[in-house]
Amino acid sequence: MRVPSLDDLRRLSPGERAELLRELIRLADDDPLALPGVRLRRRFALAVLTACCVWLVPWTVLLAFTLPAHYEAGQWRIAWIGFDIALTLAIGGTALAAYRRLQVVVFGQIVCGTLLICDAWFDMMLSWGTHDFPLSLATALLGELPLAGLLFYAARHVVIETVHTMWVREGRQGPAPRLREIRIFTIDPRHHHHRHD
Repeated sequence: MRVPSLDDLRRLSPGERAELLRELIRLADDDPLALPGVRLRRRFALAVLTACCVWLVPWTVLLAFTLPAHYEAGQWRIAWIGFDIALTLAIGGTALAAYRRLQVVVFGQIVCGTLLICDAWFDMMLSWGTHDFPLSLATALLGELPLAGLLFYAARHVVIETVHTMWVREGRQGPAPRLREIRIFTIDPRHHHHRHD
């Protein structure tokens, strides 16, 4: 079989080039999740996550009825300093990833947003009924929660723009699919030649 030359490719219309590109991608588009070893690990991970969810429901109910309303904790200062150090490192790493334009920035944005929500939650709950509560509430509403929302929005935006860029580079027409329609490792939601579990 003769491999098309550059001149052959130049003679193709934009639509033909896009279709050729999609076919070449489709030929090499083996789903890593369909590999036997990966499929087994995926099923194991799903089983573990499901078991954790099932266990956490009665455990949370039990704690709601058995935990004391007041508790004196040791190493209070170290606990909060350690948390703030982790938050600082996460924000710094995310800023570095954003500066270097790395996709790992999405992971950092999600981690930072989650840590900020946890920080706001524990600040407010642990200062409830004390003179520190107004400050904790203001810090949460004016700082931590808006910043967390901004980070989650930014992470979603990076993923959407990445999908859109791949969609356009593959020569596809029309709007890119929504995130909830895209399978892992597959841009086209209509691409169903992979094995489903």
